[in-house]
Amino acid sequence: MLKKNLIIVLFFSLLLNKLTAQSIKSDGSKYPANRILIAPESVFKMFIEAGMEPSNHVLTALEKEKVEQAFAILPPLYKKVLREHLQSISFMDNMPNTALTSPVETADSTKQFNITFRAGILNETISEWATWKEKTIFNNPENSGFEILIDAGKLDAIQYVLLHEATHVVDAILNLAPHLDKKDSLVIPTAFTKDIWSKMNTPVAKFTNPLLEKTRFRSGKIQPISSASEIYSRLKKTPFPSLYGMASWHEDIAELLSIYHLTNKLNQPFVIYIREKDKVIATFEPMKNKLVKKRVKQLRFFYHTDKTTKV
Repeated sequence: MLKKNLIIVLFFSLLLNKLTAQSIKSDGSKYPANRILIAPESVFKMFIEAGMEPSNHVLTALEKEKVEQAFAILPPLYKKVLREHLQSISFMDNMPNTALTSPVETADSTKQFNITFRAGILNETISEWATWKEKTIFNNPENSGFEILIDAGKLDAIQYVLLHEATHVVDAILNLAPHLDKKDSLVIPTAFTKDIWSKMNTPVAKFTNPLLEKTRFRSGKIQPISSASEIYSRLKKTPFPSLYGMASWHEDIAELLSIYHLTNKLNQPFVIYIREKDKVIATFEPMKNKLVKKRVKQLRFFYHTDKTTKV
């Protein structure tokens, strides 16, 4: 155990040194307002080729305030990384998914990213958005008697979604999970993937379950709502914070940090309820899952403001 803890400490020390060695830009009061730009042409093209009709969304004054608040609640380390590597954020109407983080070409080797959001989330709470997303996992016929909902508080959905997408940027810069150039590259586990993932989208055998493998983010197929109670029961026996977190080790890290930050730092709930005929028959609260809680110590690194900061 001591050896493992020393490895984790060394891992995060190297990441912090890597970050602080970079020159962080100082944008003053203009940040993040000066990063709100029209989405890259490649993003528009991707959605148009998929048969969509995306359009740029110009933010209102109230919407800009919501975006600024979403940046304000980010962990200290995230703010440093984004100032250096987030070239722009964009908002679209008629966008099919919630958000997309994309690399942006640069004149030098500096990694830059754009995050494009579906503008509709600016008018939703985290509870409303998260419930909608979780419902897409299940087929729920009319009059089935079943209902699924998530209580994640009343904060704006953009706060959670930005946090999730920003984790992808931090992951890409600091290699929180392995980023492979080739499919056959040797995988060297990181503190976040060791003993949990064997490949990018393959959990270790211990946490692979036949029923969970059938779920939407594992198989692409939706499951009957009648199986929801058993699905979350199986999820409780894994270290994954959500069904979406099982999609890949990158989504796993983003979900783990986002749900932890929401509950432990912003003091909001995150509970999934399954109801049958208005009676709660099952719940899933990730931050009370012992296997998920064991991973929390790995998240302390994100709250360091400098090398001497204590968490």
